[in-house]
Amino acid sequence: MKPKIWLSSPHMSGNELPYIQEAFDSNWVAPLGPNVNGFELDLQSYLKEDCHVAALASGTSALHLSLILLGVEKGDEVICQSKTFSASANPIVYQGATPIFVDSERETWNMCPVQLEIAIKDRVSKGIKPKAIIAVHLYGMPYKVDEINQVALKYEIPVIEDSAESLGSEYNGRKCGTFGDFSILSFNGNKIITTSGGGALVSKTLKNKEKAVFLATQARDNAPHYLHSQIGYNYRMSNIVAGIGRGQMTVLDSHVAKRRSNHEFYVSVFKNNDNIVFLQEPEGCFSNRWLSCILLKSKSIREGLRLSLENENIESRPLWKPMHQQPVFKNAPRYLNGVSDELFEKGLCLPSSSNLTDAELDRVVTTINTYFNK
Repeated sequence: MKPKIWLSSPHMSGNELPYIQEAFDSNWVAPLGPNVNGFELDLQSYLKEDCHVAALASGTSALHLSLILLGVEKGDEVICQSKTFSASANPIVYQGATPIFVDSERETWNMCPVQLEIAIKDRVSKGIKPKAIIAVHLYGMPYKVDEINQVALKYEIPVIEDSAESLGSEYNGRKCGTFGDFSILSFNGNKIITTSGGGALVSKTLKNKEKAVFLATQARDNAPHYLHSQIGYNYRMSNIVAGIGRGQMTVLDSHVAKRRSNHEFYVSVFKNNDNIVFLQEPEGCFSNRWLSCILLKSKSIREGLRLSLENENIESRPLWKPMHQQPVFKNAPRYLNGVSDELFEKGLCLPSSSNLTDAELDRVVTTINTYFNK
C-alpha cells in the first residue's frame, strides 16, 4: 500500500523539546507552571489586541466556560452556526440549554447575518431571547464579522467567536480570535498548530480570564483546606502540553504560509477544471486556509472522488455535516436557507497539512485528474 497522505497532520518544529525538557527538569508537570503562563503570553502577543488568554484542556472546554461566564443555564437558548463541527454545539447542551441552528451564506460558508436576524426575531416573538450567539470561522475563513456583530449589538446578545480553525486568519487586518465577547482557540492534533490536545479562552477582561481559570481548576476557593462554593471543572492545560504550544508558536506564521501555499497550488493546477470550485477570500478576509476545500457538481461526483482518493491511501473528507442534520439535534429549532445542505452534498476537504511534500501534492493532483479523465 502507498504511504498515507493525511488530511491535516501534526507538524512539529523541533523547538518544542527544550520547553518540554525544562518542564521535566523543574518537575513542573501539573496543570500550571511557567510554560502555561508563557504560552498564554505568547498568544496574547500574537493576537495583539487588548485581550487575556486562559490556556485550557480543549477548545470545547473554552466554549463551555464561555457559556457559563455568560450565564447560560437550563432552559435558555443559544444560537449556533449549523455548518460546523459538533463541538461548537455540544457545550450548549452541557448547560441544559437549547441550540438554535442558523444556516450559512455562500460568500464565506459561515453564519448568514440575514438568517441570524430572522432567528432572533422569531425566538423573541416566542418569548425567549437567545442568551448568546456562537459564530464559527469555518476552515479558517473569517465569518462576516461586521454584519454578525451589528445584529448581535442591535439585539444586545453577546457573541462567542469560535476560532478553533482560524488561528492566523484575519478580518480587516485584525486577528481572528479577538472579535467576540469571548473567543475560543483549539490546539487539537489536526489544527494549524497543536499541543496534541488543548485550547484557549480569549477574554476582553482580566477579571473574566481569572474567573475562567478559577472554574477550570475545580473552582477551589481561597482557603487552606479544599473549599468549593461553585461547581468547577478539570479544564486547565498542563505545563508539559503548554511547552509544546510554546514551541509551536515559533512556526505558526510559517505553517499558515504553507497551508496557503497548498491552497494556491490546488487553485493553479485545477483552474481549467470546470468540475471544481474553490472558496474565494472576500475583500478584507485573510484565511489561514486550515483546510483547502472544493465544491463539486453533485454528491455522486464528490463521493466518487473521495473514494478514488481513499483507494490511493489519501485522506479527504466531506465538508462538515450541518448540525441540523445530526440525529442528536433532530428536535432543535433551525433557520435554514439551503446553503449548508448544499455545501455538505457537494463539498470535499483536500489534504492540507503544513508538512505536505511536493511529491504528496503531486499524488493528490494525479489522483484527482485521473478520476476526472477516466
